[in-house]
Amino acid sequence: MLPVLLSFDYLAECFAASYAEAHIKFKHACDRHEHSRYREFVYRQKGPANEKLFTAVTWLGKPTASRVLVLQSATHGVEGFAGTAIQLDCLQQLAQQAMADGTAVLFIHAINPYGYAWLRRVNEQGVDLNRNFVDFTAPLPTNHAYAELASALLPAAGQDWDVADACLQAYRAGHGRQAFEQAVSGGQYEFAEGLFYGGRQASQSRLYLEQIISDFELGQRQQVAVIDIHTGLGPFGYGELICDHLPGSAAVDWAKQVYGGSVTEPALGTSSSVPKQGLIDYLWHDRLGDRVCFVTLEFGTYSVEQMFNVLRQDHVLHRSPFDWDDPRIQAIKQRMRDNFYPATADWQEMVLLRGRQVIGQALLALGESV
Repeated sequence: MLPVLLSFDYLAECFAASYAEAHIKFKHACDRHEHSRYREFVYRQKGPANEKLFTAVTWLGKPTASRVLVLQSATHGVEGFAGTAIQLDCLQQLAQQAMADGTAVLFIHAINPYGYAWLRRVNEQGVDLNRNFVDFTAPLPTNHAYAELASALLPAAGQDWDVADACLQAYRAGHGRQAFEQAVSGGQYEFAEGLFYGGRQASQSRLYLEQIISDFELGQRQQVAVIDIHTGLGPFGYGELICDHLPGSAAVDWAKQVYGGSVTEPALGTSSSVPKQGLIDYLWHDRLGDRVCFVTLEFGTYSVEQMFNVLRQDHVLHRSPFDWDDPRIQAIKQRMRDNFYPATADWQEMVLLRGRQVIGQALLALGESV
């Protein structure tokens, strides 16, 4: 049998077993870079072991760099395992060479640390951060299709799950797969305990991200490439590059020039992702205009149907207080973790190698190769 390209020891070094371990590993990796600008943004909430929660940020390169690569992880909490690993691997690679004067890399680690620590896709308020970037001073988007499915997606106590599942299957059969996925995951702002809920106000993570963009003067840079790392959609281990800029825009053209023909567009139906409301992308689009190219690097795991089912179980669990150490609770949390982080060597290796490829493409386009 041929050996893996990356050793098992190196995979273990990059992939953490928990949010707490991931934070420590990230901080230590940043400390090894003598000239990094490291900061922590603290949250009021705590993790399941009463650990503190942080969004940690570090800047590598000259402060005046005109071209910046931003690597962002854990927008969806439990999806942060892959993001941490790619960030740690990148820090390791960059430790072996100096940054070019005109280029810098900004690492945003665990933008949703609560979801990461508690193995949830949402934050402490049940808000999907990647649906939270809407204008809350204007009428909120409506999702009538979700309202039709809400009671079946999250059955009330005592309701028959088989009946609920049959309702969901009937909707999918009658409307088609894409319409069903759009209804469920496109974003909704009415059901606070529901799936893919965008909230009623800007979340703490959103406010911190706005502060990061301001503090690091990203709006004043000549060119910014953002790679937001996610998991859960697409073929097992494949890293899809999803671009939600307007079709035909200069940012889409730039993405395709940089990353090639693997770039997909939900708006055109070429992606494993359907179009969605309130994406984190939209903050970057709004603040930086045509000077930013934002892509989501989405690593596939298992089926969308399985993802919806584990999310349903997790949301029902969090309706009421529970004992984290209860084996039944841990079984649900393990299913969440396994769905968004298959901790197998083949999947881990695919994640790191694809991450290196995409980061290398971005840095090459920004004026430096890794």
